[in-house]
Amino acid sequence: MSISSYNTKLMHSTDGTAWTQLLPVKTTPQIGGEREQLETTTLDDDMQTFINGIQSSEAMSFTANYDSDQYDELKVLENKTEHYAVWFGNDGLGSAGKYKFDGQLSVFINETEVNGVIEMTINITPSTVITKIS
Repeated sequence: MSISSYNTKLMHSTDGTAWTQLLPVKTTPQIGGEREQLETTTLDDDMQTFINGIQSSEAMSFTANYDSDQYDELKVLENKTEHYAVWFGNDGLGSAGKYKFDGQLSVFINETEVNGVIEMTINITPSTVITKIS
């Protein structure tokens, strides 16, 4: 079954249990990443062989419309390790999956253009494994 991205939420928590929407976002990053490949090729092999290594994870970038007040609120969270989650589900309650992680946030204002919407990017560098909570 497919679902739309409608009502996907970027959530924040100070204690890891009570969640509130950080702000409405326009884009979300992929959840997780590819595993590193560890080469196991020997001189007897006529083709490279590999095993899976650890899963890679980079900063998670979210795009949102720029709002001065929200920007100021996000700046307060910079360089602090906090609890974050992405909730999927058209009901806005995460019925299609909730994925949580801890991380440090940074925010910046994106470039602008003629007749364009001013946006900001919220980067969260995960410091824990991303886990599904429901």
